Amino acid sequence: MTNPKRPTLRSAWWENSASGVSAVGVAGIPVGMSSSSWRPGAQQVRRRRSNRIPLAAVAALANPDAPCRTLEVSPRHLRSGSRGVWGRGHEEQLARQPSTSRGSGERTRPEDPRVNHDGWTYSAVMERNDESGFSRADAERLLASGSFFWIDLHQPTPEDFGVLRDVFRFHPLAIEDSEQFGQRPKIEEYDDFVFLVLYGALPDDDRLAEVHCFYSERFLITAHRDAVPALTDVRRHYEARTKSIEDPVWLAHRLVDALVDSFFTILVGLDDRIDDLEDEVFLEVSEAQLHEISATKHTLVRIRKVVASQRDVFASLMSGVVVLPGMTHEAERYFRDTYDHLIRIGDLIDTYRELLTASMDVFLSTVSNRQNAVMKQLTIISTVFLPLTFISGFFGQNFGWMVDHIGGMPAFAALGIGLELAAVALLVAFFKRRSWF
Repeated sequence: MTNPKRPTLRSAWWENSASGVSAVGVAGIPVGMSSSSWRPGAQQVRRRRSNRIPLAAVAALANPDAPCRTLEVSPRHLRSGSRGVWGRGHEEQLARQPSTSRGSGERTRPEDPRVNHDGWTYSAVMERNDESGFSRADAERLLASGSFFWIDLHQPTPEDFGVLRDVFRFHPLAIEDSEQFGQRPKIEEYDDFVFLVLYGALPDDDRLAEVHCFYSERFLITAHRDAVPALTDVRRHYEARTKSIEDPVWLAHRLVDALVDSFFTILVGLDDRIDDLEDEVFLEVSEAQLHEISATKHTLVRIRKVVASQRDVFASLMSGVVVLPGMTHEAERYFRDTYDHLIRIGDLIDTYRELLTASMDVFLSTVSNRQNAVMKQLTIISTVFLPLTFISGFFGQNFGWMVDHIGGMPAFAALGIGLELAAVALLVAFFKRRSWF
């Protein structure tokens, strides 16, 4: 029997009539709550001019009578092993946590530790892209809700940073750093939040995407100029969940882990490119191969600089120099796993750089060997003509005795033709014996 004090879960699509912002997801409405201010809306997100941000909200309520739903996560192939996109065993760790129905004492389905015991929790994902704005009213409304939320700013404008400065009251130095892209990865701790600069890979064009993060136990705000597939995957996964979101530190881990794992994809492509270059160099060298080796090496150097600095960020977290808000012992294990990924990425990059250096050495050696072969052929030809030049020059001297005594067809055949052919035959036989050609 359901505890009457415990509200039940009601799933539907709702639209807030007052604000004009559609909430797409599962809404938990306690039994007995007045729903006069809510009305069914379409499943498509709507926005009015006064609310320029599309809002995808996920609200969930722990209902002991509701069936337990298993969240499926597609595994991502890693170079040295396979592991879930969101962390090895993360969902299983949540599912193993036991719970009891309040007041019944009976064992029920595992209770989601992310749900407030006093009622239902509400969380939102908000995205500001090129076509929509980020208004002060939206930020104030989210802060006033008292629930955790994530705001993703794509190509942020000075007005967006103004909202972050005036509404969220971030430190001026943090705002200044967030406006300047092209920084090295770092983490800075302030009173109630941390500011992070992280990088991910864009596999399509071998570029790096810079992401600035403001994180606390109340919110997560990300700002980036490029469309980052890793962030998109995390956000879509977060929006599509039928469960309430976990503790904020798990979302922070998912974000940084997705950014770090994005390097594996680009490294797999570089690995295939290096293998092809090695095969092509042994077959036939060309100037295009030299440019390809140089460009790939520069790409690896650029990634290596970012990975090394990003590894230092996680080292400071693991050593306790910087404390991430809401960090737990269990979450620290998953951050340490991401730190291990960075170490492996650094090792892979060093290995690829050594392979490229070896390919460059093979390229130069092949070019040198072919140049030596050409020079040897030209030297043989010059050596063959050397006795011919000597014989022609000797008998071409204009001395009277030679003119008077050497003449006739027999002398021409023997000295003019026979002697030269004999010299060429002797040289060719000598070169063959020495295996010079």
